[in-house]
Amino acid sequence: MSTTTMERPARTKGSFVPELVYFEPNALDYPKGQRIFDWVKETGIPYRMTTSHNRITNLPGESELEQYKIAKRTLVVGIRKTLKFDTSKPSAEYAIPIATGCMGHCHYCYLQTTLGAKPYIRVYVNTDDIMEAAKGYIEERAPEITRFEAACTSDPVGLEPITGSLAELIEFMAEQPLGRLRFVTKFHHVDSLLGLTHNGNTRIRFSVNSKYVIKNFEPATSSFEQRIEAAAKVAGAGYPLGFIIAPIIWHDNWEEGYGELLDSLAKALPREASGGLTFELIQHRFTKTAKSVIEKRYPKTKLEMDIEKRKYKWGRWGQGKYVYPDEQAYALRMYISERIFEHFPDANIDYFT
Repeated sequence: MSTTTMERPARTKGSFVPELVYFEPNALDYPKGQRIFDWVKETGIPYRMTTSHNRITNLPGESELEQYKIAKRTLVVGIRKTLKFDTSKPSAEYAIPIATGCMGHCHYCYLQTTLGAKPYIRVYVNTDDIMEAAKGYIEERAPEITRFEAACTSDPVGLEPITGSLAELIEFMAEQPLGRLRFVTKFHHVDSLLGLTHNGNTRIRFSVNSKYVIKNFEPATSSFEQRIEAAAKVAGAGYPLGFIIAPIIWHDNWEEGYGELLDSLAKALPREASGGLTFELIQHRFTKTAKSVIEKRYPKTKLEMDIEKRKYKWGRWGQGKYVYPDEQAYALRMYISERIFEHFPDANIDYFT
């Protein structure tokens, strides 16, 4: 067991504090579960017990929209029983499940539909079991490197002051010659990660975007300036660093917006951050289901989801999604790629999708 599992959550200014917490009774048998329980009681946060983190049915709220907003401020502490990891292409070979759900209110987020009626935030206390399962996947693929993505279904950095789970994974992966950890975040709460032994086996990436996108579509996340300050800290601590520009949105003056984004990155990052820097580029996409859900949950959103202006693209599971037409997608990819290499000639663009 990592030494970090016995420490108290490191609360930081502006970090997420839930308004309601549910506990599975067996979660209190784990040091992490008991630690979170003690913190909840000391903080005075209302809490309830539940038989399963998958079945929270009595959330307060008189309307569906009100229940959704309350769910995004609700934390559920449980045990991850399914230890079969999902694949996570193109980011990594597998998703490593330490949390599900996010406190952010990004209008476009795919969790709007993948989490369905369970938008509340779940954290799992049996991280030793999860790490043991990861070791099994590493051994199966040896001598190949196996990459694990920790942010497929949540933003774990936003939860780190409560759970400490990322610190455990980072220290675990530092000891795995054939294992690599990756996660992406829109939050800046990285201070507790800076002094850890990571051996370069964890890549921390920050999700960034134009000011227009952050202002209009990313409520309840850290500001661009906070994210870049955190990125500089991460680079200074020797972590491999990356950025995800996602979703890339075609909006008025988009060239100016994304050009300004990359100018700001180049000015703010220390010189050591440019070595081995990676970028991942993801254009905005949505499904018919997502469009319906987003319009209900964010009725005043400015997010453009006009099916007539989009190209239909078949998805991995047979459900199609709407992306930009080829001409627009090409323009976005070429302009942003050129600006990246202008400022960071040694960077690598992992993919555009």
